Amino acid sequence: MPKYPTALTLLIAYLKKLPGVGTKTAERFAFQLLDWPAHEIQGFSTHLSELKEKIAHCPTCHCLTDSQSCPFCSDHNRNPSQLCVIASARDVFSIEETGTFRGHYHVLGGLLSPIDGTTPEHLNLERLKKRVDEQGVKEMIIALDSTLEGDTTSLFLKEQIQAWGLSVSRLAFGIPLGSSLDFVDGGTLARAFTARQVF
Repeated sequence: MPKYPTALTLLIAYLKKLPGVGTKTAERFAFQLLDWPAHEIQGFSTHLSELKEKIAHCPTCHCLTDSQSCPFCSDHNRNPSQLCVIASARDVFSIEETGTFRGHYHVLGGLLSPIDGTTPEHLNLERLKKRVDEQGVKEMIIALDSTLEGDTTSLFLKEQIQAWGLSVSRLAFGIPLGSSLDFVDGGTLARAFTARQVF
């Protein structure tokens, strides 16, 4: 990498931490930011510094919220007997865009991956079981990525959930193998959700 000024080098290093951003893209972003007016740079940096303070995880479902009331848990028009299990909070927004699911969500916060050190203890099954008991959940929908980690986690969850006496379904396999939910178009995701199968 060329010998940039220290502040620019640090900015490029931070930008490279973003997924899919290599050195060249980070450099391009950094030089673009240098062209921004000072007030936009200030607004951007202020927003970034406040991001963790203004956005929190719902203590019930672990979805993202910017208020004390989670928009999904507090919506009385949603069906509490259906619980959709997802890996990350961003998957909620992909599913919501389809308009096909009106139940509640439960964010695991990750997928089983021994290589990355993610074990069943990290999935917080006690919290999931507590919600099942308190909400009167009848159907659990597993909506995890169609990857090795996603499939492993789905099979593990299936065994746990069936032991709780619940109906378990998983999104139909119209989702391409090896893909993440945030890269699947809304039409494909909607069809997969509607055509979910008993798992």
